[in-house]
Amino acid sequence: MTIRQIKPEHTYALRHEVLWPDKPFDYVVLEEDAEGHHYGAFQDADLVAVISLFEENGVARFRKFATRPDCQRQGVGTHLLKRVIDEARNLGAHTLWCDARLSAADFYRRFGMGPEGEVFHKGEIPYSKYVLKLI
Repeated sequence: MTIRQIKPEHTYALRHEVLWPDKPFDYVVLEEDAEGHHYGAFQDADLVAVISLFEENGVARFRKFATRPDCQRQGVGTHLLKRVIDEARNLGAHTLWCDARLSAADFYRRFGMGPEGEVFHKGEIPYSKYVLKLI
């Protein structure tokens, strides 16, 4: 597996397939994608996971973290998130956060991320903000 920076438009198909297949394709396109740092995990030539990182004033946020279902629970997401944590530090961020589906909370806790604030919903899906202090 290799991880490399990719263009935002290369994340869209996987974002849509994994995160919001019941929504229109444009639902997974973010207005701020042009300002982000986008990473893909590849097995051979196949893009199997994506994540997008945005940093502003020392605070970094990752969004649209998606791993192809047949590649989940194989360490792909772990390697990709480790890379994004390193990249956030390299960008000078002191804090990294995401809006996490509660079904993935245990995954984020393994990286030292903790919940902050109230649970909220996007449609029927419960989320919470998860935060990691980088310094």
